[in-house]
Parts: sequence; C-alpha cells; structure tokens
Amino acid sequence: MFSRSSSHKRRALSLSAVAASAALILAGCGGGLGGEGGGNSADGPVKFGMLAPFSGSEAAFGDYMKFGAQLAINEINADGGINGRDIELVTEDDGCDATQATAAAQKLVSAGVHGSVGGYCSGATQPTLPIFKDAGIAMVIPAANSTQLVGKGAFMINGTGTQQAGAAVAYAAKIGAQAIVLIDDNTDYSVDLANQVEEQKGDLNIVGRESVNPQEKDFSANITSALNKNPDFIIWTGYYQAGGLLINQFRQAGYDGEILVGDGSVDAQLAAIAGDSAIQNVVGTFTRTPDMLEGGEQWVADYKELAGSDPGPYSMQTYEAVQVLAHAMTEAGGTEYDAVIEALKEIDGFPLLSGDLTFAEDGSREGGGFVIVAPTGEGGTFVLHDDLS
Repeated sequence: MFSRSSSHKRRALSLSAVAASAALILAGCGGGLGGEGGGNSADGPVKFGMLAPFSGSEAAFGDYMKFGAQLAINEINADGGINGRDIELVTEDDGCDATQATAAAQKLVSAGVHGSVGGYCSGATQPTLPIFKDAGIAMVIPAANSTQLVGKGAFMINGTGTQQAGAAVAYAAKIGAQAIVLIDDNTDYSVDLANQVEEQKGDLNIVGRESVNPQEKDFSANITSALNKNPDFIIWTGYYQAGGLLINQFRQAGYDGEILVGDGSVDAQLAAIAGDSAIQNVVGTFTRTPDMLEGGEQWVADYKELAGSDPGPYSMQTYEAVQVLAHAMTEAGGTEYDAVIEALKEIDGFPLLSGDLTFAEDGSREGGGFVIVAPTGEGGTFVLHDDLS
C-alpha cells in the first residue's frame, strides 16, 4: 500500500457533551454545513459516495472508477481504516447527465454518505456541488476537470481544463503547428477545454472552430468546413465515441495531419472506433497512467486481481481520491465537514502514485501533471509520447 503519511501534525477533535448530544439529535437529518455528514453518525462505517456513469455512452468509466475506489478502500481498511472505522463505498449512476446526477446525488445524501469521491463528466458533476456542500459532505473529484468546477468548494485530483489546455498549446508550439482547427462536442467539458486553448494560444494560429452534435454519426459538414481552412493540426476536445468517428471521417476525407484529443477521448475504444489506419498520427493530453510510473506495475496487478480486468482511464485517479479523502478524515479525527475541508486545504506534498499532491487555494491540483500520450500501446491503449520537458 502506498504511504499515507502526512507532513502535518495530526489533529484530535474534542467534542463536548453538548456537541455530542446535538449530534445525536441531528442524526439522520442529512448534515448541513459544519455537520458530521452522513447523518452525523460518529461510529459504524465511513460511507464514501461515488457518482459515476454506469449507463449510457460513458458506462465503461463507471466500473473503472468503482474498482479503483474499492482497491484503495480495501487497502485502507486492512490498515485500520479511518481512526478504526472501515470505509464503505456507495455508488450511484449519474449517466453523465445533469438531471440524473442531481437525483443520484440526493440518493447519496439520503444514504448517509460522509464524503464524495465521484465525478467523471463535468456537466453532470457541476449541479451536485451545492447538494453535497449543503449536506456537509466533502468532495474530492477524481476525473471531472472543467474550470467551472474550480473554486466551488470541491477538491480536484485531475488537472484542470486550464492546465490541460496549456499542455495542448505547448505541444502544438513544440511541433510547429501553423494552422489549428478546434472542434468541440457542445458538452460543458469540451467547450470549456476548447475555450481554454483559445485563451492560451499565444502566437499559435487558430484558423477555425467547429462544434459537432455527438449524437450524430455523419460529421461531413463540419469536416468540410474545417478542411477548407487548410489545417495542419486539429484539436478535438470531446469524448471518444464521437471522436473515433470524427477521426475516421477526417482520414477518409484526405486529412493525414496530426490530431490531438483531450482526456475525454484517451481510451483504447478511440482506436477501436476510428480504425487502425485512422488512429495513426493521433496524440492526446492526459495525466500520467500507472504504466508510466515507478511502482505502477504492482498497482496494475492489484487492480486486475480485484476487478478481473485491466484498469482504465481514471481508475488510478479515483483510487487516489479515496486515499486523499481518507487521509483528510484521519487528520480531522472524524467526518465533520469543516474539519475535513480544513484538512484537505492543509495537504502539502501528500505522496500519491501519480506524484506528490498539493491543492491550490481554489481546490485545484497544483501543477496539473498533463503529458502527451499516443494510442500506440497494445489494443490501442495510450502510452507516454512526450513528457513536454
């Protein structure tokens, strides 16, 4: 198990008899700011809620995240849990849909969760922020990274869209791209990432921008419009289902230049949809994956033993979200919201597989950690292509 030692002094919470009585009275009432969360229970398992897509086009990511979280929970529980209390994972399906996510978040509140370690689609995660905050439930978000989530009281394991856009711009400048076309899929995450690229472009020449409907299968109108700008570099900021089709159709239309995809398309399914020949000359922005890291091989083996399959994108980030929240609750001496939030703010250089973690004042991860990956691994998996050093 990776070390969860802290550079900060352990704090013990002293609860007066009056406070203890109040906690008993409020048990089951859903918490509230400053409350214990999860019905205010101070004994029994600590419940970690996780919203993720277990249905719909992004359903594969739900299991990737669930097993990553469970692996961390198993390790922490074997090491004594949180101040002697085991962690229990409670999942709900948000379907990457804002309305469904809102209802699912309310279910987790009703289930008495003490903290949240979910959040894949930014558009589905955003409306859950006030729900969890009002219920006194601290949020550590493993995957969703739109700038719209920053500064709203949650803490982010993944780098932000701003940081990811910076990596995309740096790579485009490094290879000498002369004419760039940006293409988004109209989702919050995708539009935000494209906007951030435009804001950070510097001397880069963005000659066009397109928005596609990801529910469609034929993107010929967008492709024709993009190719009329004579691009030598295309940046796709949407998810892999539409991205695979788009890449295939660009190749069929005669474009053989480089295509960079955002982290929502960094999945082996991108190659499966686009086709072996079409996926050539494609790269992506992503935080480092276990195969790129020292000690990652053992982590992958442990994950496969639990899940019966290989980890996927955000398995490791969700594993780390659990580690971070458990550490904060241990430091806080319980699940009381204000104490946990303070402990999260105080994290400075917390050791994780992906590197030491420090949160910025706005809850984002300092540094971001984005690199350039390419789908040149077995079965179209993405592996390190350029560390941008």
